[in-house]
Amino acid sequence: MKTVKRTISTIALAAIMVLTVSCKDGNKNEPAAPMSNEMHQESMDDKDNMAMNDNQGAKAVLQDYFKLKDALVETNNDKAKQLGGTLASTLGSFDASSYSDNEQQELKDILEDAIEHAEHISESDMAHQREHFKILSKDVTDMVAITGTEMKIYEQFCPMYNNNEGGAWLSMNEEIRNPYFGDKMLKCGKVQREIN
Repeated sequence: MKTVKRTISTIALAAIMVLTVSCKDGNKNEPAAPMSNEMHQESMDDKDNMAMNDNQGAKAVLQDYFKLKDALVETNNDKAKQLGGTLASTLGSFDASSYSDNEQQELKDILEDAIEHAEHISESDMAHQREHFKILSKDVTDMVAITGTEMKIYEQFCPMYNNNEGGAWLSMNEEIRNPYFGDKMLKCGKVQREIN
């Protein structure tokens, strides 16, 4: 019985050695597989294009958000109404299809809420616009947490807004320009953090 096991083991070991040597020899003469590299490159290009499209959607939202913030800094009710409508439209056209299922669901919820607040801004007086802007700012911050951003943005905070409850917003500039008080307290606030 021991002899049979040894013989089988020896044959198996010899077979493995022959296969290993023949596989190495076979690979020496074969050219590299350009097809798989091309396919990999195409899939990487597709991912880059998808990421660029994702970033373009988020970038468009941020640009419209910053314009709205500036109108609130200027205490320009009519301009804020117009830009609230523009932002609602931009948010509505955001394509989240390239994100994971969980991210898509999160983005859907965030965008629905943000659209509602942007629409309210497009129909409201200045005080009410600023109330909705506070919640809209949280929605846009939550969106950026998922989408990321190529630009450096600053999350800023005014501790005195809304009877000292405070309110945060996003800005492209480190310098404080308060959208909750406008020229009444233009520089009230601080940078809480840099994003990107």
